Amino acid sequence: MTLDGRVALVTGGGRGIGKAIALGLAEDGADIAINYRRDEESARETVAEIEKLGRRARAYAASVDDFAQCETMVTAAISDFGHIDILVNNAGNASRGQTVADTDPAELERVIRTHAFGAWSCSKLALPSMRAQPRGDIVMISSAATLHMGANSAPYNMAKAALEALASTLAKEERRNGIHVNVVAPGLVDTEMGRRLVKGAMGVDDIRTMDSGAPFGHVCTPDEVADAVRFVVSERAGYMTNQRIGVDGGSF
Repeated sequence: MTLDGRVALVTGGGRGIGKAIALGLAEDGADIAINYRRDEESARETVAEIEKLGRRARAYAASVDDFAQCETMVTAAISDFGHIDILVNNAGNASRGQTVADTDPAELERVIRTHAFGAWSCSKLALPSMRAQPRGDIVMISSAATLHMGANSAPYNMAKAALEALASTLAKEERRNGIHVNVVAPGLVDTEMGRRLVKGAMGVDDIRTMDSGAPFGHVCTPDEVADAVRFVVSERAGYMTNQRIGVDGGSF
């Protein structure tokens, strides 16, 4: 599944799921532009790991909820790498577990801007470069949350639902330009955000204690999410677009 000659921009690519995706795509031959918001150290460590694989990599600071920052980032990445033909909209944040009645409107805007507006901005800005390449791929990292729409999580549920709506719309608009748009939707994943989630919601201090009750005997890992992304942007998924791939162990 070679990605030689291709360039991927991974938002939130310095750690967690984004880091696993960035490293996986680099292993398959792509050069990688890493987006981060605040954790420059992790982003630069990821860049160094990618370079050890023999691929080019650079890190770009930008908050994806700000269109101007996205524009600066995408312009710089295209200048540095020549083009972008893979975009993984992975950057995300969590809501605070409150009912609709108790949710601060600012929180709703913050979460939706990060997931939905950020993905819209990066997609819009990368499309001209993508259209000029033999193939383009946009992958939205969504969540199993859009299937069960749990209580006390309206901002996150709404944001991920909007993200999936954007994906389906883009898939129809850009198919004629050779661009594939797909959704990868994990359930609970062993990341910093996942660990915070289970501690706050369930009082679980060690997420690995949940392995015995999880599908296939373990909580999903970032690498398992990355493997799905690696497939959908590869030649083996040459006839796939507008698909939602669940990576949740069949839990939903």
